[in-house]
Amino acid sequence: MNQQRRSLLKYSAVFGLMASAGLITEAQAQEWNKAAFEGKSLDDVFKALNAGKPSSSTAVTLVAPDIAENGAVVPVGISSTLKAEQMAILVEKNPSSLAAQFFIPPGTEPFVTTRVKMGQTSNVYAVVKADGKWFMSMKEVKVTLGGCGG
Repeated sequence: MNQQRRSLLKYSAVFGLMASAGLITEAQAQEWNKAAFEGKSLDDVFKALNAGKPSSSTAVTLVAPDIAENGAVVPVGISSTLKAEQMAILVEKNPSSLAAQFFIPPGTEPFVTTRVKMGQTSNVYAVVKADGKWFMSMKEVKVTLGGCGG
C-alpha cells in the first residue's frame, strides 16, 4: 500500500472516531485541513492556515520543557490572554511541521495541552488565531532521545 493512501486511511479513521465520540462534528471531520498537516516547512503550514507570517506576542504562552528526555512524548501546552479561535503547535524540524491544531469554541478558556513527537532538537511554535489575526511564541526544545525514527 502506498504511503499517501496509508496516510489518508489513517486520518480518515482518526476523524471518524473523533466524530463518533462527539469530540468533533461530522462537518468538522470532513473539513480538516489536509494541506496544513502535510506542510513540510513552517511557511507551508502558515500558507495552508492562511496565517501569513504570525506576529510574535507575549499574549501567547508556550509551555514546553527545555530538554525532552524522550522525543516520542514531549509535553507541550499553549495558553493565551487573547480570545482564541484556533491554536496550533508546530515543530520546525519534524517531517511534517504541524503537530496539532485545535479549534476553540466561543466562551472557552484558550488553553490546550498535549504531547507531540519530535525527531530532534528543534524550535517549537505556539500559534494562536484571534480576531482574524495570527500570533505566535517560540521555544527551542532539546531532544536527547529521538522520537521520529530516532
